Amino acid sequence: QVQLVESGGGLVQAGGSLRLSCAASERTVSSYTMGWFRQAPGTERELVAAINWSGHSIYYEDSARGRFTITRDNGKVTVYLRMNSLKPEDTAVYYCAAGPGWRDRPVTDDFDSWGQGTNVTVSS
Repeated sequence: QVQLVESGGGLVQAGGSLRLSCAASERTVSSYTMGWFRQAPGTERELVAAINWSGHSIYYEDSARGRFTITRDNGKVTVYLRMNSLKPEDTAVYYCAAGPGWRDRPVTDDFDSWGQGTNVTVSS
């Protein structure tokens, strides 16, 4: 497994923006699918966005599409999640994950390395 470290979370007002970053400990991640998940209290962890190793294939969960943008920099072994037009319902712990392979709609079991999470709180 690869060590992943998220950063960039915080408190923001509704309508604001945040950019999350996830740095990996190994360059092998450059060939992995990367994903951002989130988990709000009392809910299951859900996939927000995922990007394949080349960046040419991207998946967004419906509520994220049009507001969030996932990108990756394989030279820096880092994946980003730019979140615009944030809503209170986006409040959650956001986790970065990595896994081999790609499918058009990734699922949790596709990922085998996880970060510790970063808190995002959107106030109304």
